[in-house]
Amino acid sequence: MIDFDNYKVLTFDCYGTLIDWENGILSAIKPLLLAHETHLSDDKILELFAEFEAELEQGKYIKYREVLRKVVQKFGEQFGFNPTAEELDSLADSIRHWLPFPDTVEALKTLKQKFKLVIISNVDDDLFAFSAKHLEVEFEQIITAEQVKSYKPSLNNFRLAFERINLPLEQILHVAASVYHDIVPAKSLGLSTVWVNRRVGQEGVGATVSAISQPDLEVPDLKTLAAFISK
Repeated sequence: MIDFDNYKVLTFDCYGTLIDWENGILSAIKPLLLAHETHLSDDKILELFAEFEAELEQGKYIKYREVLRKVVQKFGEQFGFNPTAEELDSLADSIRHWLPFPDTVEALKTLKQKFKLVIISNVDDDLFAFSAKHLEVEFEQIITAEQVKSYKPSLNNFRLAFERINLPLEQILHVAASVYHDIVPAKSLGLSTVWVNRRVGQEGVGATVSAISQPDLEVPDLKTLAAFISK
């Protein structure tokens, strides 16, 4: 078990960890595919999203809104249709409606009583602003891909966070749902990590590329993490 008294800052991934992005992704992509007579399972949609997003984020930096436009374009290329301009924007536009997991807000408020909270997210500043309203807590720092001009699992995103936090790594604990985007790079830098395994009991890896790492703690949700820390 982690000794939580050793830490002063909790750094969080946002989408998939705090915000229910898989339901958000499906709510945008499924109607689009059905409009073009394309029928895929939820698992297949998320698997393809993960593949397309990871590929696009590895190239030259483009804003996340453009990443999501290109994800929609790739669905079209894969299944033989040309998305309209409105459809190309639909995935990014849907982010304003993506909601936190049911346990997120209360857990963040509990954790904020003991720690400074920081966001490290693969998103644009303006898109995160929509999510910030739903999260209902003030973060000490917000580090976005737009600010860094790279996407996790790039180490640059974490290094900028370290600069801004300005504390020893031993006092920072990273909390995230994606092993690929977060746990692997955070561990490589010497950070302690908590894996929020939101897909426990479900098949597949959802909207993230499969990866293997050993977090310091695994929890099914933030409520469980908050309960550990409150003991």
